[in-house]
Amino acid sequence: MTAPIRVLVCDDQALIRTGLTTIINAQDDLEVVGECGDGRTAVDLGGRLRPDVVVMDVRMPVLNGIEATRLLAGAGVPHPVKVLVVTTFNLDEYVYEALRAGASGFLLKDAPPAQLLHGIRTVAAGTALLDPKVTRRLVGRYAARIRPAEHGPRDLPLTPRELEVLRLIAEGLSNREIAEALQLSQETVKTFVSRILTKLGLRDRVQAVVYAYRHGLVV
Repeated sequence: MTAPIRVLVCDDQALIRTGLTTIINAQDDLEVVGECGDGRTAVDLGGRLRPDVVVMDVRMPVLNGIEATRLLAGAGVPHPVKVLVVTTFNLDEYVYEALRAGASGFLLKDAPPAQLLHGIRTVAAGTALLDPKVTRRLVGRYAARIRPAEHGPRDLPLTPRELEVLRLIAEGLSNREIAEALQLSQETVKTFVSRILTKLGLRDRVQAVVYAYRHGLVV
């Protein structure tokens, strides 16, 4: 049997933690390995338990969820942990800051249990949870805050076709839509996306969108 996905649940409300833990542990392929009520403990447990996914609230005492995410999954962390931010606050600012901090996804607490479980599995598999169009809207709104980078498009280690694919990712197109736009197969587009992420040292499509804005690939 495949080992279950190991989950750390972090929320300052005990009732919420209990509910999340109950939902997650009811699945054969998921297992809660720890829970906590503040961001500092989340960072400590994340480093010690090495869970596959941390389900992280935003507003918590001692250290908030955004800063805890940055310490667990941000740039420069030697052994980053995947973080799924789950909060009651449907604010673009929170979503943007969570993704910039290194989160792999973002869900609201009023999402149905099936969506939470799907989110955990998606993040554990190494895929960003947000829909590309949602990512495009969020990063587009805060584009001025993430420009400029020292290097422009001409300095990137990408082929012309890879640059084209990266631009379309940043514009919110899915693999299927990119395939249609460039008259390629979806499998070919998937290969291009994988190469782009590898060459640029990016974790997922969310980071690719931010990267494209930073380097002036999208107006």
